[in-house]
Amino acid sequence: MQEKQFKNLEEQVEIFKHKGMIINDERYVKEVLLRENYFFLNGYRHLFLKSEEDRTFKKGTTFEEMYSLFLFDRSFRNVIFKYLLVIENNLKSIISYQLSKKYGYRERDYLKEKNFTKAPDKQAQLNDLLKKMKRQIRVNGSQHTATLHYVSNYGYIPLWILVKVLSFGIVSEMYQILKTEDQNEIAKIYGIEPDVFTVYLPILANYRNLCAHEDILYENKTQKAINDTVFHQLLKIPKEEEEYTKGKNDLFALMIIMRQMLKKDEFKNMTMELDNVIATLNYNLHTISVDKVLDRMGFPLNWQDLAKIERSKEIDE
Repeated sequence: MQEKQFKNLEEQVEIFKHKGMIINDERYVKEVLLRENYFFLNGYRHLFLKSEEDRTFKKGTTFEEMYSLFLFDRSFRNVIFKYLLVIENNLKSIISYQLSKKYGYRERDYLKEKNFTKAPDKQAQLNDLLKKMKRQIRVNGSQHTATLHYVSNYGYIPLWILVKVLSFGIVSEMYQILKTEDQNEIAKIYGIEPDVFTVYLPILANYRNLCAHEDILYENKTQKAINDTVFHQLLKIPKEEEEYTKGKNDLFALMIIMRQMLKKDEFKNMTMELDNVIATLNYNLHTISVDKVLDRMGFPLNWQDLAKIERSKEIDE
C-alpha cells in the first residue's frame, strides 16, 4: 500500500491549482490551510468536481467558494448542536424524573436489574449498561462537582444528578432496556410511539457526537432510516418505488426527529437560524447553486414549512 506523504502548504496549494481550482490569493489560502487543515477542507470538494470520473474542479471554482461551504457546514453544525443539547437535557430530565418517581433516588434502588426489561435478548445489553452506569458513579463521584456534592453530603448520587455525567449514547441505550410500561410513559410525553422513539434516540446520539467532533454534517447519512411520517406526506416529498426520496436517512430526517422533540417555538427559532446560515452560503456560491447543497442534505425546497405544521394537524393526519 502506498504511503501518504506529507505536503507542505505550497504543495497543497499546487494540488488545488493542478485540479483546476482558482487561487486568487495564495497567502490567504495558506493561512486558511494552516488553521483549518487541508484534509478537512478537501472533504468539501465533491460538489465542485466535474464528475466522479473527472476529479478536477468545475470551471470557475475558487478556493473561497469551497471554503464558504466548509464554513457553512460549521455554522449549520453549531446551530444543530445547540438544539441537540436542548433535546439531550430534556430527555435526561424526563427519564430521571420518571424512573426516580417509580424506583427511588438512590443508585442501589434505581439500578436494580428488576427495574429493567426481562427480555432474554436484552440481558447482555442490560448487564453491560449497568456496569457502565456504575462505573460513571465511581469515576465521577469524586470528580464532578454535582456528584461530589451528593456523595460528600448524602452518600449517594440520585439519578437526576447522574444523568448530567452520562453520555447521550448511554441514556439512549438506557431507554432501550427499560420495561415496556416505562418506555411508553416517556415516549408518550413526546407524542411518539415507543418503537419509533427507539429508532430516533441512537440517531440523535450519533449526530450529537458528530457535531461535537466537527465531522462533516451536511452530507451525512445514517445507517438506519426513520419511518415514514405525516411530515413526509404534508411536505409532499416525492417518492421513488414507493419510498420517500428525502427525509429518511439524511440530515432532513434529523430535522423531522427534532421537530417532534423540540417545543414548537424552539424548532421555529432553530429554523430561522438555519435559514440565515443557508442565505449566507447562497450569497457566497457562484459555481454551484445552494439548491444543490440542500439536495445533498436531503432538504426539500419547502423545508421551512416543517416549522409551520401545527401539532393538531399532525394528530389529525
